[in-house]
Amino acid sequence: MNIKKTIVSGALLGLCGLVLGACGSSNNESGSSGSDSKEITFMFRGGEDEKKAYETAIKQFEEENDVSVKIIATDADQYATKLQAAISGGNMPDVFYIEQGNLMAYVDNGVLLDITDEIENSDFDLSNIWAYGVNSYRYDGEKVGTGALYGLPKDVGPFALGYNKALFEEAGIDLPDTDTPYTWDEFVEVSKQLTKDSDGDGKVDQWATGFNVNWSLQAFAWSNGADWINEDKDTVTVDTPEFAEALQWFADLQNVHELTPSISDAQTLDTYQRWMNGEIAFFPVGPWDMSTYAGLDFEYDLMPWPAGSTGETATYVGSLGIGVASKTEYPDEAVKLVEYLSASEEGQQQLVDAQIQIPNLIDMAEEWASDTESVPNNKQEFLDIVQDYGRAMPAATTYNAEWYDEFFINIQPVLDGDQTAADYVKEVQPKMQDKLDAAIQQQETAK
Repeated sequence: MNIKKTIVSGALLGLCGLVLGACGSSNNESGSSGSDSKEITFMFRGGEDEKKAYETAIKQFEEENDVSVKIIATDADQYATKLQAAISGGNMPDVFYIEQGNLMAYVDNGVLLDITDEIENSDFDLSNIWAYGVNSYRYDGEKVGTGALYGLPKDVGPFALGYNKALFEEAGIDLPDTDTPYTWDEFVEVSKQLTKDSDGDGKVDQWATGFNVNWSLQAFAWSNGADWINEDKDTVTVDTPEFAEALQWFADLQNVHELTPSISDAQTLDTYQRWMNGEIAFFPVGPWDMSTYAGLDFEYDLMPWPAGSTGETATYVGSLGIGVASKTEYPDEAVKLVEYLSASEEGQQQLVDAQIQIPNLIDMAEEWASDTESVPNNKQEFLDIVQDYGRAMPAATTYNAEWYDEFFINIQPVLDGDQTAADYVKEVQPKMQDKLDAAIQQQETAK
């Protein structure tokens, strides 16, 4: 999971139904040397740290198994397009990353292999993997979370709130409590103390927040008792007072309280770079950020997101899965690779040492989080999100994300203070509902 990754629209999946015949042919390049060795392909996305970690892990896998693995690595923003092209061209990788929101369509269109029997008969303990991660790749033909298993988690991605310890210490403010979240009012008051003109030139050069609405609004909406969709996943619910209040509070951080860089400020230097430079006090942190943030000039740590009217903190936990192509020539070897990367101590250790994820294995994760000396000290926050209060993104278990993406298309006037949140949610709800209805119909048609 990465904050800079694009949300993949389910519209891409319409191609799947057209390419089933192509998926039926061999999609491997094995046997090119004329030997009896087997070759499977593994396609994934990620930065340089992730690529290096996978190269090391897969080299070890090859040494332990009579198989070679051809790695196909892409950048995050290219992955969906390249995978779809591979599916369309009948040249599918044997093993590949699965977006949560793509699972149902891939299964319905025969792209993914049911690996339930192989996993249940394997010698690793499935109960030692985060239940959220495993259940994200179960599908019974109606809903995600139950039924056959079509993948294992590459990772789980708890989205915590980070803070710059140095800025707190310079301002003489007590560090945030790791167990009790700020209320919204408390968060604003502390943020005002952390927003300043350090040079005295009349220009703010240190900000409290740098939140992106696409990735941070969820925490505030959920903690205020609001949501994008109902429990049955058939009604869009953004047009409620609780949701409008959360969105308005989010916009007011910039327009009323002036705690967040404006659009013009962000054009000069975006909030991510300002955080990296030590100019922002609060910024979201995912496990995938740890390798990059290890090079920061300041010490950061994790804290609960501030809580709205419910009094309870909230945030999302995502996941990427690793699945097997239904027409792979070497299903046994492909499933073994999935197991190795997702569930083996050796494979997990390689990825955790690279600081790109928390361990999938619960016992390993608990030991990892008990280290309170290395940064971030409060690694337990990541585990608490996965175990206790993290939620799946709103479109993670719907047939596509078009209805959810619609919410953000025309939201800028609210963020700029030119439209009220109450007016916006009333305006956007019918548009979102139309697209959700279409997604539901698409799922029925696929069946």
